[in-house]
Amino acid sequence: MPVGSEFRVLIALSDITWTQWALASLGAFSLGFSKTGFPGLALVNVLVMAELFGAKESVGLILPLLIVCDITVYPMFRRHAAWKQVWPILIPTFLGIIGGYFFLGNIDNSTARKSIGLIILVMLILQLARSHKQDFLKKLPDSELFRWGSGLTIGISTMMANAAGPVYSIYSLIHKMPKNEFLGIGARCFLLVNIIKVPFMTDLDIINTWSLKMDVLLLPGIFAGIFLGKRLIDRIPQGTFEILLYAFSGIAGIRLIWY
Repeated sequence: MPVGSEFRVLIALSDITWTQWALASLGAFSLGFSKTGFPGLALVNVLVMAELFGAKESVGLILPLLIVCDITVYPMFRRHAAWKQVWPILIPTFLGIIGGYFFLGNIDNSTARKSIGLIILVMLILQLARSHKQDFLKKLPDSELFRWGSGLTIGISTMMANAAGPVYSIYSLIHKMPKNEFLGIGARCFLLVNIIKVPFMTDLDIINTWSLKMDVLLLPGIFAGIFLGKRLIDRIPQGTFEILLYAFSGIAGIRLIWY
C-alpha cells in the first residue's frame, strides 16, 4: 500500500509494516552502496521509494538521504577536482531544476509516477550507452550546445526523480574525464545541486516533518550501504551485477508507467 501524502496523514511511522520498513531500508542501502562505485544502483532506490511512498513524496524523501551520502563521500574525492570545474555546467543545471520544480508542482501523483518511470527508462538507456558505446560517445563533439543540453537534463531529471547520474556519466565521457576527476567533480556537483534543491522541495511540501523523521530512521541503511560497498565492491562481478540491475530497472520503469 503506497504511503503517499493522503496515507501519510492517516498513519504514524510506528504503524508502517515490517515489509515496508525492510523495502525502504533496502532502498536506502542501495543508495549508499551506489556511491561506492555502482552509480546505476541508485535507480533501485528511486523505484523502491516511488512504489512505497508515492511518486512525488518519494522525491522529497530521497533528497536528504542523498545529501547525507554526498557529505559522507565528498571528502574521499575532493582532492581529485576543483570547484572551478563545476561552474560551467551549474547554470544550465540550475535552470533545469527550476523547470522540474514547476512541472513537479503542477502534476498529480499518477502523472509523477509515469514521469519518473519514463525518466528511469531514459536513464537506463543512457547507462547502457555509457557502458557499451564509450568509443562512440567519446567522438561526440564537446560543444556549448552539448554542455547546456547536459546541464538542463541533469537539472530536470534530478528535480523530478533524483536520477541524474547517467546523464553526468555521459557528460564526463564526452569530456574524457579520468576516473578520479569524474568522481571528484561529481561529488562536488551533486552535493551543491542537491542542497540547492532543498528549498524548492520544501516549498512543494514533499520535504516536511514526516519525511525528515522517516529519513532519520533510514540513515542506518545509508551508512551500511557505504560501509559495505567500500569493502565488497571489488569482489562483486560487475558484469553480472549490471545485467541484473538493467533488467530490474527496465521492468520496474515500465511498471511505473503502465500500472
